[in-house]
Amino acid sequence: MTQTLSALNEQFASQRPKDLLKYALEQHDAIGLSFSGAEDVVLIDMAVKLRPDVDVFTLDTGRLHAETYEFIEKVRQHYGIRIDIRTPDQTALQTFVNEKGLFSFYEDGHQECCGVRKIAPLRQKLSTLDAWITGQRRDQSPGTRSDVQLIEADTAFKGRNGELTKYNPLALWTSAQVWEYIKVFDVPYNSLHERGFVSIGCQPCTRPTLPNQHEREGRWWWEGAGHKECGLHAGNIIKKG
Repeated sequence: MTQTLSALNEQFASQRPKDLLKYALEQHDAIGLSFSGAEDVVLIDMAVKLRPDVDVFTLDTGRLHAETYEFIEKVRQHYGIRIDIRTPDQTALQTFVNEKGLFSFYEDGHQECCGVRKIAPLRQKLSTLDAWITGQRRDQSPGTRSDVQLIEADTAFKGRNGELTKYNPLALWTSAQVWEYIKVFDVPYNSLHERGFVSIGCQPCTRPTLPNQHEREGRWWWEGAGHKECGLHAGNIIKKG
């Protein structure tokens, strides 16, 4: 990149997420779009119009809701794309489950489970890329995402040549703007959203939110508000201290 990150963030702050997506896809040959199985599907809708063969990947932890698995398949068929489904290392997962059981996170926190089921598969995927695209938004979690930038140097993971750039095209969008896009462009969405699930993760660690509750309160509700990250965006917690 010829411009500094701060200059690029200032430049794209007044532009559309699709404009930043276009820039990102033009800058990198090895770039992947991370799909969580939730409302970040809007990025797929935008990206396939720019690059039909965009590299979309998702993390199958083995503990997702049935509705999420169905949604991932629906998205694959709707857009006619290949989705790179990443799964945990089976030896590491078997060792973890045999030692800790299936619900240890309720007692000692979700980080270890997420480390096996999410972080390790993500690290392996990112090691093949120069950049990745995420659906992070500042309004998703005041405790950990309020400082998310449109473009960041990802210091939590390494790309294929060491450095790794992270693009967050939706960083400045609100939930309302995302859902307006879904409605206007008739984008498919996870049916769990109709049942009060705003932020969607693994089945044991996600629950519907009540009126006036922040969306992130439905994730890891037994833990403190400042730790509602699984480690995919570990830099958010590091920056917050």
